[in-house]
Amino acid sequence: MESTVDIRKRIHEFIDIADERILRIINGIIDVEEQEENYPAVPDWYYEKLEIEREKHLRGETPSYTWEEVKQRLMKDYDL
Repeated sequence: MESTVDIRKRIHEFIDIADERILRIINGIIDVEEQEENYPAVPDWYYEKLEIEREKHLRGETPSYTWEEVKQRLMKDYDL
């Protein structure tokens, strides 16, 4: 039995070479799935975790950085 990772890889490779007809079929499947009420766009647990992290940030319990600080840190980490 193929793992989910193997299936995803196979599908990605297939889509890269698929013709227009196949792409339209896959797009139609996605459209139908997105219209389902239980379509998992973003799970509720993620919003709960995000709210907890937001509250920590507002209380000053987590660090924050300016955009310049973030860029400098990344440039240092990647030797750019």
